[in-house]
Amino acid sequence: MRTISIAIDGPAGAGKSTIAKIVAKRMNIHYLDTGAMYRAVALKAIEMGLNCKEPGQIIPILSLTDLSISYCQDQQHVYLDGRDVTDLIRTPQVSAAASDIAVIPEVRMMLVKIQRELAQQYSLVLDGRDIGTFVLPDADKKFFLTATVDERARRRWLELIDKGYKMDISEIKKDIENRDMNDMNRTFAPLRKAEDAILIDTTGKTIEQVADEVCSHLTDILTLHKEW
Repeated sequence: MRTISIAIDGPAGAGKSTIAKIVAKRMNIHYLDTGAMYRAVALKAIEMGLNCKEPGQIIPILSLTDLSISYCQDQQHVYLDGRDVTDLIRTPQVSAAASDIAVIPEVRMMLVKIQRELAQQYSLVLDGRDIGTFVLPDADKKFFLTATVDERARRRWLELIDKGYKMDISEIKKDIENRDMNDMNRTFAPLRKAEDAILIDTTGKTIEQVADEVCSHLTDILTLHKEW
């Protein structure tokens, strides 16, 4: 049976992961959070006391890194060297480091290889920064979600508060602006909208409204998926 792939790209805090999970559930296929893979590499670097801005320190650990994805009750789990780090990679420190890690071409190529292999094995909804432009340029459907910086900072702040982290929203906004700058200006596979991607501004919209809008463009794929 042929696999299908749905790419959802966009900047930090645009709602990609949340929407991707809902779409995957409605489509009855797997969701792959590619950003979590970069976070895992960043976590390893942090725990080893390495500088995530220095490729010379990061590249040598890649061949010694065992990274895998598994699913339990529809929830994605990330395993780093045999250890479940799903929750550990969601801290602000790892988030910032992941953006630095992502600009290193060797890191991206290592993880993109894994992502492409998974896409050949399973029907997936993938979200990230360069899914539709670089990872899976032939994805069956592509979306680019965006929102204002203030809206994205507010969402991230609420998410962190819910997880027990006390953060100044102005610091979160600054972090998002820095991540946007890094993602859009990196020389290798930068953040940008694919020419054939559907643009959706999520500012002021509920999760359900955005999910409904995305799914309204997937009726043809859903029909084919049910027939396979």
